[in-house]
Amino acid sequence: MITSARPQIAESASRSRWNRARLRLIVPIGVIAAVAVACLLIAVLTSARRANEVSLTREQQLVQQEIVARGARVLREVESVAGTPGATQAIRVEYDRPWIEHHLGNWLEAFFDHDLVVVVDGTNGVEYARSRISGDVGSTDLPTGLSSVLDLLRGRLTNPPSHAMSILAAEDPRGNGRSVALIEHFLDRPAIVAAVAVGSDKDLAHGNENAPVVVSVKYIDDNVLRDIGARLQLPGLRIVDDPAHSANPQVTALTDAQGAAIAHFAWQPTRLGGQIAGSLLPFVAIAIAGFALLAGLVMRYIRHTAETISAGETQLRHLALHDPVCGLPNRIYFGERLETVIGEVRRGGPSAAVFYIDLDHFKDVNDTLGHHIGDELILNVTQRLSRVMRGDDLVARLGGDEFAIITACASDSYSLQAIAGRIISAVCAPYAISGHNINIGASIGIAVIDRRAGDAADILRYADMALYRAKSEGRNRACIYDAAMDADLSQRKLLEGDLLHAIRNDGLAAAYQPIVNASGDTMVGVEALARWTHPTAGVISPAVFIPIAEHSGLIVELGEWMLRRACLEGRNWPGLTVAVNVSPLQFRRSDFVDVVERVLRETEFDANRLELELTESTLLGNMETAELSMLRLKAIGVRFALDDFGTGYSSLLYLRRFPFDKLKIDSSFVLSIETAPDAAAIVHAVVSLGRGLGMRVTAEGVENAEQHLFLRAAGVHSMQGYRFGRPGPAADITARMASPDDYRVDNPDQEVALAS
Repeated sequence: MITSARPQIAESASRSRWNRARLRLIVPIGVIAAVAVACLLIAVLTSARRANEVSLTREQQLVQQEIVARGARVLREVESVAGTPGATQAIRVEYDRPWIEHHLGNWLEAFFDHDLVVVVDGTNGVEYARSRISGDVGSTDLPTGLSSVLDLLRGRLTNPPSHAMSILAAEDPRGNGRSVALIEHFLDRPAIVAAVAVGSDKDLAHGNENAPVVVSVKYIDDNVLRDIGARLQLPGLRIVDDPAHSANPQVTALTDAQGAAIAHFAWQPTRLGGQIAGSLLPFVAIAIAGFALLAGLVMRYIRHTAETISAGETQLRHLALHDPVCGLPNRIYFGERLETVIGEVRRGGPSAAVFYIDLDHFKDVNDTLGHHIGDELILNVTQRLSRVMRGDDLVARLGGDEFAIITACASDSYSLQAIAGRIISAVCAPYAISGHNINIGASIGIAVIDRRAGDAADILRYADMALYRAKSEGRNRACIYDAAMDADLSQRKLLEGDLLHAIRNDGLAAAYQPIVNASGDTMVGVEALARWTHPTAGVISPAVFIPIAEHSGLIVELGEWMLRRACLEGRNWPGLTVAVNVSPLQFRRSDFVDVVERVLRETEFDANRLELELTESTLLGNMETAELSMLRLKAIGVRFALDDFGTGYSSLLYLRRFPFDKLKIDSSFVLSIETAPDAAAIVHAVVSLGRGLGMRVTAEGVENAEQHLFLRAAGVHSMQGYRFGRPGPAADITARMASPDDYRVDNPDQEVALAS
């Protein structure tokens, strides 16, 4: 019995050990599974509850936002009628009740379902009232509840009254402006009350205290709430009087600035939590059953995902730090590298410099040839900059037509200008892109990085100031920052503000330089020139304030002011041509032709006596638009002169294509005809070219008799310069016309006076 019992005991012991081992294995797994199930259930229930809370909060926000938006729409509906010139005429200027009835009362009631429309005068007396229920109720007392919105509109209240909410949270109730709208109780019902002052901008420029006002009321009734509920998919949206006893606990309140409730709204909420729980619970068992397999797959997936994320982060960082068009480092990368270089220089490393590059005339390429050509041009510039700089230099595109380079180099002016010269030569060489020959320039500002350098922002500011100086001095050049530029920039900003004030307050003056015939004895025209006498700084040279005007954009206002002044004063000089200079920025504006036509019309100046002087840079990259503008003005008689011919591109294409009437030889050639044979040859060539093309030729800068005799022999049609008279006020031209013999150059005494 004992022998037979041993195998049983051994089997029982073995089974017991297996069971214990299985228990040791299963129990932890079971505990883990139970904990996982409990956590999953808790997570599902918590998520469901949170989803309900988020859904409810979102629905409350949507209801409030939609009611406010409905209020804004009511205000726009009233403004669309009350803010028109017709309303101003019919209500403010001459009371027209049929117009008000048809265009205001009937319109707001029939098309926009407004419940009450009231027109009050400047004293809040009712001139017209129409109710949606009773129709035209005639003139009555001001309905109770409308006085607050009128007081708010007229600036008598500093804040909306209690139990009222302003439609636009950002509007200033003290602004005393054109319109205001409130959500408030009107006759014990929540309503949108909108008020709009009637009158033009000029009428309301000084307030609306005495202006007539159109007031409209639209109740927030079942129809409005049914429409809002349909839009937001909120069934049963309604107003409840007592939220504490409401059958639906999902209630939101519309409150005033102090938190007092204006109205309570209830609806049947969307319970996303229950839907989430119902859809997730059937999958809990499946999720637990596949837990082990999922764990292995997740670990494998996590490892693969980590590798993918790492590669993606590298790619995203590259995209975040590089320009998408040309692949160069962008402003962020440039700033990081600049900070690093500054730190290395401070620690004793070699000095470095930042070259801030701006492409001249790049915008013209984009505007005339398209952005795809502009992008190709950026790629070409990138390649040239990369070739001209060393491998360890950083070339970056900061945006648009701006590039920057960080390079380790000597800090002396010769070395910096040599590097800048290489950059300008590389960038300015002609480009051939998609069959177009493109010429651009480059202006460069240079800031040195030494051990005393500030942070990256300071270095960039210095380079930007130097770039401003380079552009102000004529572009296509490089300037190195020095401390004087800070003061110069501040002075320029002050002059810019003073110049704007002078333009808008008639603080400038026009000077006129005579233009005479070839013999010099007859004045045939004048050139109008801007002059500025500063109240404290005295006379400001045009060489100073004209570049400031061009850089700041004030040249457009200055040019229009000069054109108007020249036309007004030129009316007193019959038979004389009045020449006015036009800047490239002014000429390229789409409304330039309209401005010229308007000025001619308002001043009643003869267009046949107006001559607009353009330079070749005005036409560069703007040929199609320029040709159309010139042809429109030529059609009304305006003449055109190509100014400073010979100093720019001197393209014969301009002379053949554009309808110029005159060529003006630059004074630099006239001053050199006695000493430089090539200058005399150029003058002869220009005169022959002008005559061959049927254009008249004017020489500028004639100062002595020798130049006068040479130019007359060369065949120049007209001349101007100190020999014939300096620029002066309009009175000088009037006096000269009255006594022409006193100004003849063959009069020795007068010749001395004119040249002095």
